[in-house]
Amino acid sequence: MADDQEEPPLAIRIDQTGEEPSQSDPEQPQNENFSVGVTVITGYLGAGKSTLVNYILNAQHGKRIAVILNEFGEEIGVERAMINEGESGALVEEWVELANGCVCCTVKHSLVQALEQLVQMKKKLDHILLETTGLANPAPLASVLWLDDQLESSVKLDSIVTVVDAKNLRFQLSKHRDSSSFPEAFLQIAYADVVILNKVDLVSREGSESAIGELENEIRSINSLANIVRSVRCEIDLSQILNRQAYDATHASHLEALLEESKSISSRDLHDSGVRTLCIRQAEGVDLQKVRLWIEEILWDKKYDMDVYRCKGVLSIQNSDHLHTLQAVREIYEIVPARQWRNEEKKINQIVFIGHNLDENTLIDSFRGCI
Repeated sequence: MADDQEEPPLAIRIDQTGEEPSQSDPEQPQNENFSVGVTVITGYLGAGKSTLVNYILNAQHGKRIAVILNEFGEEIGVERAMINEGESGALVEEWVELANGCVCCTVKHSLVQALEQLVQMKKKLDHILLETTGLANPAPLASVLWLDDQLESSVKLDSIVTVVDAKNLRFQLSKHRDSSSFPEAFLQIAYADVVILNKVDLVSREGSESAIGELENEIRSINSLANIVRSVRCEIDLSQILNRQAYDATHASHLEALLEESKSISSRDLHDSGVRTLCIRQAEGVDLQKVRLWIEEILWDKKYDMDVYRCKGVLSIQNSDHLHTLQAVREIYEIVPARQWRNEEKKINQIVFIGHNLDENTLIDSFRGCI
């Protein structure tokens, strides 16, 4: 647990007066609609979240990255924490600037206010990292960042990164595999776009390369869409976690590649009702309105008693020459046209579900009703 209790690097206060930048400053974005990507960093206690954050804050990566340390108390609750009440004193702690160009602060109440204050700074940012200290489930944060109307012109949700402890992950998962309730370890992997498999050196000392491979297979059985990155003390290439565009509907090529890798999911011999991934496919074009009603019955009405955490897919819509993308986080979803189908492409519907109590036959049969 020492990994998550490391002290932040030494820093100096930012000049609160905020000097106006020079008109010729190349670092200043000229586009008023410029938006900064936000990466949510989550992970089980002791996995190495703070190690990752400190690595980024100390590394000479040449990027100007803002790090928000989220210290919401359990008694506050996510929903209340997202509301800027404006009457609870200093909601945002002072920002500090680090020697490598990063900036950092601690947020105790209002995440929204912290982000708004951050993007109003006169200096250009390349990216924002949000460490979710004390918040087990990243879904509410993802929902707020993905769809918040006040923030969408300034910041955008880029991805969710989950740090897991390679040495203790199997114990954390197997302890609750047969339970009706699932701990943070399952949920954080289920919602992840990138999983950092940290402390692989500790596993290698005690076993073989196959032990790490088995851990990766276990992660993929929960979430096949996540990219897995091995690390020692979270020292990774930042390009593996920044600018993933996981929630960008127009970034269809990345989604299609992930779906291609998931082709064998549904044929796996998975009989448990735990947290898992499955993929359904259908060649016939579907009616867009019927698909909306279908996904709303699953996500909103829980018609089939399935608990869907994440959903990603590409759709072939009737009377449309555009490939459509489907994304969902819990009850929130969107279906948007991404690009035109290419002449050589086979139009097909492919949808990946990540959740609990997923029933493949029910999903396939009910989706056929959208034709």
